[in-house]
Amino acid sequence: MMDWFLAHRYTVGIVIGVVLGIVARLNMLRTDYRQYPTYPHGKIIHISLGVIAAGLGAVAVPALLEKNYTAVTFLTLAAQQFRDVRNMERQSLSKVDEQELVPRGATYIEGIAMVFEGRNYLVILTAFLASLFSIVFPWYWGIAAGAASIMVSNHFKSGSNLAEVADIEPVPIRIEGPDVYVGSVYIMNVGLEDSRQKIMQHGQGFLLKPKNRNARVTLSHIGQRQAIMHDISTLLGAYRDEGEPSLRQMAKLDMDSGAVGLLLLLQEKDEAKTLTALHRIPVLESAVRMPSEAGVNAREGG
Repeated sequence: MMDWFLAHRYTVGIVIGVVLGIVARLNMLRTDYRQYPTYPHGKIIHISLGVIAAGLGAVAVPALLEKNYTAVTFLTLAAQQFRDVRNMERQSLSKVDEQELVPRGATYIEGIAMVFEGRNYLVILTAFLASLFSIVFPWYWGIAAGAASIMVSNHFKSGSNLAEVADIEPVPIRIEGPDVYVGSVYIMNVGLEDSRQKIMQHGQGFLLKPKNRNARVTLSHIGQRQAIMHDISTLLGAYRDEGEPSLRQMAKLDMDSGAVGLLLLLQEKDEAKTLTALHRIPVLESAVRMPSEAGVNAREGG
């Protein structure tokens, strides 16, 4: 049996690499509350690309060992293909976003597109390592290497959430004349009495207090604030319709303290559920800022 594995080590390595690469892609493919990718057609597209990525990563090892460097150049074609995937995701989501009552925003869309491109590269890495260890060492080492790569992929699959960068607390909504406030944060001017009554009846107010100077800059990012409003509206439903400019989610910055006041108009007015959901909202990678790492700020003591 061992002689057979040695005689067909390239075949065994490629098969193990492809299988574990596909497993890695399936492990990273989730349809969650954001309903993306859609089921089933969106999943079919991403699984198909995952199979291609797994095949490229697995085949690259025998090509390198046989010094067939020309074959490895196909990896550059794969990189171009996956960049096209990123463009496809960006364009599709931008079109869909035009019809959202509470849009995702360009920053959120770019983050999603970047994630789908990056996950294909993680599949290539998993397949490459599984194939390499299966060929150079006994086949079961390839399975172990692939499993370890999948665990690493799990780590990169998830980012930080809002609870890690901000203290979140419910605050009352108050109306002074036409002006709407969440706590001490001014939100907007609402002229119609009927709209003000609906805001008081269905609205919920929350204050996001940044935990440090980095979080303060991150929360001030418009794209991050838009992502918060979109996700919470997706989870609990938005209480609004087209043509109702005064009935919309708002996130306004207190420029003195750096806190963000949230005015939420949701179908479900459940403060405890909303608070839990806010803690789990993802922090966008493209919105993260770390001014404390700059040399000028480091000299000031961070």
